[in-house]
This record gives sequence, C-alpha cells and structure tokens, in this order.
Amino acid sequence: MARIDYVELPSVTAHELTRGFYAKAFGWTFTDYGPDYAATTSGDVDLGLNGQPSEALAAPLPVIRVDDLEAAFDAVMKSGGIIAKAIFSFPGGRRFHFIDPSGSELAVWQTAE
Repeated sequence: MARIDYVELPSVTAHELTRGFYAKAFGWTFTDYGPDYAATTSGDVDLGLNGQPSEALAAPLPVIRVDDLEAAFDAVMKSGGIIAKAIFSFPGGRRFHFIDPSGSELAVWQTAE
C-alpha cells in the first residue's frame, strides 16, 4: 500500500543548526548522505534535511513509498498530476516529483532493494 513514509525539510540556510536542533529536541540520530543531506533511518516515517541549495524546496516535501515506481508515475500523470522532476536515482532508490491539483509538490519513491 502506498503511504507517506518520509518528509524532506529544506535546511539550506542552517543545515547543521537544523540537524542539531532535531537531535537535541527529540533525540533523533541522523545518517549523513554527503555534506548537505542527512536523514533519520528509523524505518517508520523518516525525516530528511536537504541543505543542497540547488535541490532543496522552499516547503516540506512529503514522500510516498510505492512498490512500482513506473506504475505510480503513470497513475499520477493519468490522474492529472504535473511531473516536476522525472524519475531519477539517488542512494537507496529512485523517485520522481509531481505537483497535485492544489499546487503542492510531493515525491514518490521506490527502494533499491
């Protein structure tokens, strides 16, 4: 079943401060994926902090996990979603971004497993 299992927050202006805040406030531990990206890896609903100026959005990015990325891509397009980023690979899987009818941007991902 497709469900939101990840939320990515922009942290461009204060990446290390943001990471430190969540670690101190909630005791969350982060895995680094380069100097500008860190994420929790609890396996429930995880949080990513995107400090990459060229990639981070201005708003939180809900991410939906699916078993078949291509089928989800086709379903989003057929349902009227606008593709914001075509399917691309990243450490751990592949994903795409879309804009829903209200203008919200979301991502859909499939694990590399």
